[in-house]
Amino acid sequence: MMGLQKAPAASPGSFGSAPSLADLPTADFFDFESLLSVQEQRKLNELRAFLATEIAPYAGQWWNKAEFPDHILPKLAALRLSAPAQRGYTHLFAGLVIAEMTRVDTSIATFFMVHHDLFVESLYDFGSDAQQDRYLDDASNLRTTGAFALTEPDHGSDVAGGMQTTARRVERAESDGGDYWVLNGAKRWIGNGTFCNYMLVWAKDEADSSIRAFIVDASLPGITRSRIENKIALRTVQNADIVFRDVEVAEADRFAGISSFADTNHLLRGSRIMVAWQAVGQQLAAFDVARRYAVERMQFGKPLAKFQLIQQHLVDMLGNAVASMGMMVRIAQLQEDIYTDAQGTRHGGAAMAQVALAKAYCSARMRETVALGRGVLGGNGIVTDYGIAKIFADAEAIYTYEGSYEINSLIVGRAVTGVSAIV
Repeated sequence: MMGLQKAPAASPGSFGSAPSLADLPTADFFDFESLLSVQEQRKLNELRAFLATEIAPYAGQWWNKAEFPDHILPKLAALRLSAPAQRGYTHLFAGLVIAEMTRVDTSIATFFMVHHDLFVESLYDFGSDAQQDRYLDDASNLRTTGAFALTEPDHGSDVAGGMQTTARRVERAESDGGDYWVLNGAKRWIGNGTFCNYMLVWAKDEADSSIRAFIVDASLPGITRSRIENKIALRTVQNADIVFRDVEVAEADRFAGISSFADTNHLLRGSRIMVAWQAVGQQLAAFDVARRYAVERMQFGKPLAKFQLIQQHLVDMLGNAVASMGMMVRIAQLQEDIYTDAQGTRHGGAAMAQVALAKAYCSARMRETVALGRGVLGGNGIVTDYGIAKIFADAEAIYTYEGSYEINSLIVGRAVTGVSAIV
């Protein structure tokens, strides 16, 4: 058996008569999904059914209007897929969840990833028992939504050393509520930032320049949020500019488990893996749309798929997708291979350089794949009605965020030469 799922249909267009696609292999040409347990395969198909009915018919409309469909959140929560690895699923399953969401709509996958793989995972990894009691259940079940506020207007890849948002501790008697922190600064490109209930805000301690993190109620006085307009990618995602002016945050909402940027890297490594899985999902989507179009679109009296150049494009797209998927399957295996020694030190897992190579490689192959797919559709490839234009545009965001192609390449270059070209 080659793949578990028939490729989803493209948006309707002026296609001629064509053979059925039912018996053709899916983009999972090497059947990597067979590595999942039977339970995980069933759960993945449950997700696919949800995406096919609740997301696919409307994703283009949401994207065109740059509107976020908050009405779907209860149904999305009902799938019980928040932080899959925390629920006992494998890392491979967790990655395929993101890939399948991306295959249908990159924006919804990005919302899910920001909320669950950054905000919720940070509560698991660094939240105190009291913080988990207060926030985790509502966040896991999407009764509240979260954001991850790290990037700044003037600092993206160099935010580790250039962070300008500050935190100043103020002592106060317990009878008056105890110590609190005052935040000042700005953040940019914050996904879910316009509507989230809480955000994980990173700031530099004025006292010793150490990195601190805070769970910040987005409705606190002194916070200003504005949507970033005129995007050409991930238009459904509500990215925000956020300004903090003397925002007071209780000491109880400081993440006690975070004291350096190394802690941030733990979260970013996991998020970077998921963005690489998004690059896989984009390629699956592009192949689905381009293959269907090639088989059904009639030109010169025969399907486009009868032309050798079109078949070559599809084979190149499939090769890129399979190679990227294979790399990510190995990353998922490395994620499973973690142990803790007698001194409590964790060993194994996917190293940052390995993750950086995966993100760089998969996003580069993705860029090639979506461009080939857009070309297969010709003039119809530049309107969102046929699906591929949206896929093509969203790929540019994936190519850039969670470390640009260049930054990830330099991380790998440092690992293989022992010399840093970054600093």
